Amino acid sequence: MQAKLIEWTEIAPGIRHFVFEAPEIRKLDFAPGQFVSFSDMVDGKEITRAYSIASAPSEGNRFELCLNRVEDGAFSPHLFDLAPGDAVQMRPPLGLFVLRQPPRDTVLVATGTGIAPFRSMLHAHLSTNSPAFTLLFGVRYESHLLYRDEFEEMARRFPHFCFWPTLTRPGPDWSGRAGRVQAHLAEAVGARRDNDVFLCGLKPMVDDVRHILKSMGFDRQQIRYEKYD
Repeated sequence: MQAKLIEWTEIAPGIRHFVFEAPEIRKLDFAPGQFVSFSDMVDGKEITRAYSIASAPSEGNRFELCLNRVEDGAFSPHLFDLAPGDAVQMRPPLGLFVLRQPPRDTVLVATGTGIAPFRSMLHAHLSTNSPAFTLLFGVRYESHLLYRDEFEEMARRFPHFCFWPTLTRPGPDWSGRAGRVQAHLAEAVGARRDNDVFLCGLKPMVDDVRHILKSMGFDRQQIRYEKYD
């Protein structure tokens, strides 16, 4: 299966929002939170990398990704060099990083481009009658709060959705939360122990938050995670 690039937008320094389509099929079936695997020849070698889908399922064959350029990475510079109309090989969506069915109140903890699967989940599942969601999103700088306008609009529309951005390097005008996501975890989950917690980001954050949640009394079945190395 091919994935053809339709367009891209730079949404933060070194980070792009990509829109692809799978032209060989009419509808791309996936569950929010799943990923696609891209393959292509780079410097004479076939490279394959997995990327979380950042958009909700639709009736069509388009899907979106949120990627940062890793200068010494094996594949991301290749993707950043693609022009609209270029294509790469793609495997169909896979993955078990999806909401429990039926969904229940959930805390989402992301850092950096780990926000991608949570954007997909929220666009697909957040509604007037949905369970409550809290999104704790950590980045270094305010300029890297990806999809900030979307999440703030969701918080205005749905009182049972809380958007908590936190910065590790806040500027002088920042009046929100500061520090790593770990510093705000206890407040985000509250006293309840019957909700789910989803984690997505770099391995050190995910491992640390998992350890903290277990020490707080969460069962491992309530903690779902994906790590980006």
